[in-house]
Amino acid sequence: MAIVQISQITNRKGLQIDLPQLAGAELGWSTDTRQLYIGNGTLADGAPVIGNTEILTEFSDILNFTTTYTYKGTAAGYTVQTGPTAGTPITNSLQSWLDQFASVLDFGAVGDGITDCTDAINRALYQLYCREVNPQIRRSLFFPAGVYKVSGTINIPPFATLYGEGSDNSVITLVDSEGTVPYVAQTADSLQQTGVNIGNGGAITPQYVTVNNLGFRSIDPLSSVFLVEDASNCCFQNVGFYGLMTTATLNTDANGTSGVEFASTPSLICNQVVFDSCVFNGTVYGVNTSQQIEGITFTNSQFDTLYKGIVLGTTPPPISGPTGVRITSNLFNNIWAEGIVFGAYSSLNASGHNIFYDVGNHFTGSTGTPATSIIAMYSSNNVSIGDLFERTDDFATTYPRIQLNSTTSIATTNGSQLAMGTYTRQSGVSVELLPNDTGTVTTISTSQVTAFALNYTITRNTLYRTGTLLVSTNNSGSGLTYSDDYVENSDAGTSLTVTQIGSTVTVTYTTNNVPAVNGKINYSINYLA
Repeated sequence: MAIVQISQITNRKGLQIDLPQLAGAELGWSTDTRQLYIGNGTLADGAPVIGNTEILTEFSDILNFTTTYTYKGTAAGYTVQTGPTAGTPITNSLQSWLDQFASVLDFGAVGDGITDCTDAINRALYQLYCREVNPQIRRSLFFPAGVYKVSGTINIPPFATLYGEGSDNSVITLVDSEGTVPYVAQTADSLQQTGVNIGNGGAITPQYVTVNNLGFRSIDPLSSVFLVEDASNCCFQNVGFYGLMTTATLNTDANGTSGVEFASTPSLICNQVVFDSCVFNGTVYGVNTSQQIEGITFTNSQFDTLYKGIVLGTTPPPISGPTGVRITSNLFNNIWAEGIVFGAYSSLNASGHNIFYDVGNHFTGSTGTPATSIIAMYSSNNVSIGDLFERTDDFATTYPRIQLNSTTSIATTNGSQLAMGTYTRQSGVSVELLPNDTGTVTTISTSQVTAFALNYTITRNTLYRTGTLLVSTNNSGSGLTYSDDYVENSDAGTSLTVTQIGSTVTVTYTTNNVPAVNGKINYSINYLA
């Protein structure tokens, strides 16, 4: 009915529990909850239902109202059917729908780069992943874009899922603590215990941690970035591990900081941990460990502005060294010394299909001034397959791209040679032979090899010859000896000679004019280092 007049406003007040059915347009005030209601009136008056309707005030709990959310998805041109029939859609309260997600801001963190968020972040992780074992409470924890300053280590418990808005946008940053805080963050058990206390009190050990699109940064030159401790089945994707150091300070390993380190015990060995599309920058080592780890993968990642890239098993381990580490499809650049080191206490590790630019050149920016090898292997049963290097053959004599150090490891170099321990065979090469001519087959530096075998086949029309040229040199250029042992179907009219000037050994061919057509020599060089 139409409103014809307002003659008097009636009202009641009392405790919420005593709120009666109000008359139409009658007001009721709950003094204890500070909530205001108005009576609906009767059905005869046109009210859709009999009852009281709350009038919103600053004390109203909007999210607990009967207001519901139903997914519609109308962008496809129709309303999605969420229930068993179109008339029975699935609905959720606004509170339950919003509770599907958790933001670190809900727990008091402030990404302004000024407020200390250590307690807020650790509290969020504890409340979501530690208080109960019910998987339903394990909501992903969102870090909106910002800098989250911390003054202590963030302890990430099992089953935690952390995600941000990019490794340079959502960044957890450790302030300068003069080395009193060892890491920005690390894995922890279900009570956020670390170190020797992991697993105490029946706690679940570190496992199934997932971190996406988030950055961890240490602005303390003595603190490393992240520790993976006693953890299994973890994944880091699009994560940044950043330190403070630059090319001006990374000419020494004195600070010993790392982007990622590992810690294992005999019963809790770090295993099945993946780093995909991550960035390692500004620390002494991108990754450094001599702990026993198994099945760790670094892939599609960038190692840039470091003293060394990945260093495994260079010191005696407490158990046994790193094993089963796969380093594939990464980019290494601006690294003072080696990009990858498989130390004497590592085995069954593989490097493959990585790209190495300015690595091992002491930040000269030139691949023509090598100072170290690019990959160094000091133990057996490691491989480098399909790695590519900007350093050319001309500058790989004193410091080879891959240094096997007399091990039984295997390596390929830019597709040009295969090395197996001390044995190296270069890829086959073809050189055109002109009739009645003298030319160069190949040159070799004695700084790379002092004795070698050149296996060859000469083809000149229907004339064929195959043989082995054995060469022994010395660094002074005197005492050079060689022999040419071959078989041929007829005189191929070709001779091979070897000369040495200084440290350069040259293999030369000489041909006659029979037959008067071009030929070729296909050859490959092999030697023992």
